[in-house]
Amino acid sequence: MSGSYDDSVGVEVSSDSFWEVGNYKRTVKRIDDGHRLCNDLMNCIHERARIEKVYAQQLTEWAKRWKQLVEKGPQYGTVERAWCAFMSEAEKVSELHLEVKGSLMNEDFEKIKNWQKEAFHKQMMGGFKETKEAEDGFRKAQKPWAKKLKEVEAAKKAYHAACKEEKLAISRETNSKADPALNPEQLKKLQDKVERSKQDVLKTKEKYEKSLKELDNATPQYMENMEQVFEQCQQFEEKRLRFFREVLLEVQKHLDLSNVASYKNIYRELEQNIKTADAIEDLRWFRANQGPGMSMNWPQFEEWSADLNRTLSRREKKKASDGVTLTGINQTGEQVSQPNKHSSVSSYEKNQSYPTDWSDEESNNPFSSTDANGDTNPFDEDTPPAMEVRVRALYDYEGQEQDELSFKAGDELTKIENEDEQGWCKGRLDNGQVGLYPANYVEPIQ
Repeated sequence: MSGSYDDSVGVEVSSDSFWEVGNYKRTVKRIDDGHRLCNDLMNCIHERARIEKVYAQQLTEWAKRWKQLVEKGPQYGTVERAWCAFMSEAEKVSELHLEVKGSLMNEDFEKIKNWQKEAFHKQMMGGFKETKEAEDGFRKAQKPWAKKLKEVEAAKKAYHAACKEEKLAISRETNSKADPALNPEQLKKLQDKVERSKQDVLKTKEKYEKSLKELDNATPQYMENMEQVFEQCQQFEEKRLRFFREVLLEVQKHLDLSNVASYKNIYRELEQNIKTADAIEDLRWFRANQGPGMSMNWPQFEEWSADLNRTLSRREKKKASDGVTLTGINQTGEQVSQPNKHSSVSSYEKNQSYPTDWSDEESNNPFSSTDANGDTNPFDEDTPPAMEVRVRALYDYEGQEQDELSFKAGDELTKIENEDEQGWCKGRLDNGQVGLYPANYVEPIQ
């Protein structure tokens, strides 16, 4: 340590060493930093958990919206099921990300919080008990050596001052010898001053060397005491570092869905659903349910009877305007007996908004809502649109023809054309089926 106070330098040699007085504070500060780092890690995990939750919610909303659009859209058959498989994938992945969010908050976040509470103990006057213990330990270990260092600095300062005074006295004596006006008595005083200065230099140098030796002798004990307190701080910090590593590994496991069996199964199932899409099967289904394969009640001669008077009267009205009479035409373009969802195609409701790619406004769109859902019979005359009104059935009614609706008392439907001369209205059930019904069988919903 004596090399730090070289006489030839004349000033203190400062350094950033741990052994310098007061530099132990960086080690003490690390304890407070450890507590703050626990808060930072908890905030980091909390933000990631929030991201996982938002992502899960967005996946669910996306899946719900697109599932409705696809189901109500013109796509059908196995390709429709393959398309909808993506929505099922999103729903399942959403559930997994919600589980990730739960693991991050309920396990990792809480684990850090509890460890922080056990490792750091707050004092009544502020700060942490561990910080104060480290501060007191370092101060106690450094105090004796710092006291001797202060003595060394004082001795060095006195020695350097004596050396400076000696040099000044010698210079004055030398200059006086060349001055003939100086009397012997004055010269004697200058010489005495030089002698006293030399004595002071020797005395202060001896004291300086003695104090420096005492400091050197105290240094090993100082280093031992300081290292002992430092190692205690190291052990405390080692616990935090090891704990952080453990928590980060657990966070990694919770985030890594690639090792979750159910996550792999989601995409294995998605791939299988896509591969089951069969164009030939879909075309065969469309031919049977929407094309030439559909059954048809071809026009036949019908003998008049009293039971058919109501139906014939209604059709005579059409005959007067069209000059054509067709029986058994299903106004939705579907088979009434077809039970599956493709029998109604959800009617492409007029107020339903779709992406622009599916716009029904294009004149060449083969899946426009009018053609695809049978809201307008190509054999009917053009009639001005009526304001749609929601109505409720008063009685049960079983349709007698394919172009008539069937409903139960209490069912709700939408009237889309007003009552004709024969007492019939045109309406649409909530499943999208459009047809005729007796006007006096329903009442408007107030």
